[in-house]
Amino acid sequence: MIIGMTTTLVHNPKAARFLDTAYSEEVSLRKTQGRQARALAEFAAVGGSRRSVTEEVALRFSVTRNHAFLLVETSCALVSRLPNTLAALERGDIDLYKASKVMQLTREVSDEVAAQVDAWLAQRLADRDPGSIRRSVSHAVQKFDPAGYRERAARKRALRHISLEHNDETMSTLSGHLPTEVASSIYASMSRAARTRRNKDKSRTLEQHRADIFAERLLAEDGRGKPRAHIHVYVDLLTLTGAREDPATLAGYGPIPDWLVREIASDPDSTWSRLITDAATGQVLEAGAGKYRSPASLARLIMARDRECTQPGCHRPAEFSEIDHIIGRARDGKTDHHNCHLHCKAHNLLREEPGWSAEPTGNGGMIITTPSGHTYETAPEPFHEPRAEPDDDAPQP
Repeated sequence: MIIGMTTTLVHNPKAARFLDTAYSEEVSLRKTQGRQARALAEFAAVGGSRRSVTEEVALRFSVTRNHAFLLVETSCALVSRLPNTLAALERGDIDLYKASKVMQLTREVSDEVAAQVDAWLAQRLADRDPGSIRRSVSHAVQKFDPAGYRERAARKRALRHISLEHNDETMSTLSGHLPTEVASSIYASMSRAARTRRNKDKSRTLEQHRADIFAERLLAEDGRGKPRAHIHVYVDLLTLTGAREDPATLAGYGPIPDWLVREIASDPDSTWSRLITDAATGQVLEAGAGKYRSPASLARLIMARDRECTQPGCHRPAEFSEIDHIIGRARDGKTDHHNCHLHCKAHNLLREEPGWSAEPTGNGGMIITTPSGHTYETAPEPFHEPRAEPDDDAPQP
């Protein structure tokens, strides 16, 4: 005779309490985000142009301009066009990230359509993940605005582009915003080639093969030949020779380890320019001409010293930025290394907004004052830590 046995699972009440406490804090954070959204919308209503408001939020919150733009846009849309979604946020049913998914897919529809979508979603937001919410919003937008959806799709397909995002530990993300069928075809093609390589070469994973094929196809000239690329790396001579292990700087990315810069430097096609730094500050004193172009010495100095846009939170590389005066020439600003710095085009335009001003502090540094009266000080990062000058009387090696 076989006797059936029932196994009773032993639950962990202590673990449950911790998880419940964490979830309670999550709900509290969501409600706080609702109050923050209302405050940001009120600030946007009185803080000036949308560009000016976005830049102030970026500085005050110490976030990127894109992050600040998303915060402001989401807050304004929740307050003015998406009351049911805002109510779900204030109840703690969703967080701001989920709310942003509703905003992003309704930002280009009319107020009438936005209201229809928002009402349709009222009972479809709680206890759902961001991907599910996004799919529901997309369904609702197509349901209530089929003709507008078709027109927007045509416009967005014309806005295809490539973007670069730098990550940690010497890695970056290169992504393409492409029509769905094109992106899917590219991925399928790389996957087929990767599987073929993987069958012959087990030393790399399928993902590694796919990534390597992606890089090879993009870097090769016209799809053929040896991959070549131009990048700008700033490295201490002692690090380059191996006497030090200080990080170098890759333009637009930031610090990279000594071993990687020596790998880049060992390429026979590398081109060199001399930079002389002040040992006491680590700042650039002189920049030599490079192989590809030979601009004026002041321009070389400023580009080498700043390396990227000098607006806090912006990391647009020097080659995509412009040399600008901190105090404009109309105010008798001098054209020297103290009053000139790098700004990307977007932050050059910010100078034209009412209430924004900047005063130089020397060697490209400045104090920025915003329309709300807050001030922020910024200066180019030094190339290395300050070093003691060698003693002239000390015996030389």
